[in-house]
Amino acid sequence: MLRKFTRFLGGSVAVAALVVGLNVAQAQDADTAPDLNKPVAKVGNSVITEADLAFAAQDYAQQLQRVPPTEWRKVLTDVLVEMKLLADAGEAEKLSETDDFKRLMAFERMRALRNAYFQKNIQSTITEDEVKAAYDAKYANFQGTPEVHAAHILVKTEDEARDIIKQLEGGADFAELAKEKSTGPSGPNGGDLGFFGKGQMVPEFEKAAYDLKPGEFTKEPVQTQFGYHVILNKETRTQPAPTFDAVEGQLRQELVLAKFSTVLEELKAKNTVEIIGADADQPKPEESK
Repeated sequence: MLRKFTRFLGGSVAVAALVVGLNVAQAQDADTAPDLNKPVAKVGNSVITEADLAFAAQDYAQQLQRVPPTEWRKVLTDVLVEMKLLADAGEAEKLSETDDFKRLMAFERMRALRNAYFQKNIQSTITEDEVKAAYDAKYANFQGTPEVHAAHILVKTEDEARDIIKQLEGGADFAELAKEKSTGPSGPNGGDLGFFGKGQMVPEFEKAAYDLKPGEFTKEPVQTQFGYHVILNKETRTQPAPTFDAVEGQLRQELVLAKFSTVLEELKAKNTVEIIGADADQPKPEESK
């Protein structure tokens, strides 16, 4: 639940920034930030502003993913107009004076303060330098798994595969034969399968590819459920560490979660938390004696 919440909160803030026509960096710059009081629409005597649009974007971030970004503002404006019309009707019926509504407002205020505190004291405190330091620490001694860069020629019969092996032994070009003979989807690309690690190919194919030295091809056809393969080991390597850009989001999320846990424990230490009634933790047998 924590991971889901933090991931959604970060995404919704980004969506809100886009809706008001900014990127996140601009949104944090007071000199370039838009006028959040600027009117977007009017409903009776009430004004819907850019700020309302941004808040709505956060609430509807997931739903907006199904809408082209160019239509986000229109969709949200329509939502806010409908919301205001119904809200005014509820106000006219004095629904805001009911106990249920007051309880709901107390809950919504608590949630809004939680989100604001999370954004200010946890999420926005994680710096680029911290993320880069986490990357360096995590991947400094990265030990990648062995990978093979292979190509293959796939045919239907064993005799066809043996004939291809004879042609290769006679000096034929592997890629050209693959383009001409292979029935697999990689055929037009010279049979090239790129790099793969263990567990990514069917066992028979994997074993044959890993048993070859770079530059070698199989001297016997390799049978799998797909047909008969002639396999070339083009090169081997140790899997490289992922790039910073590839894992930056994940590392930032991990740092946010760690900071969240630390802050939460600090707040718990400063406050008394008691679960009351049926939801309270039941004492263990030895504790009740």
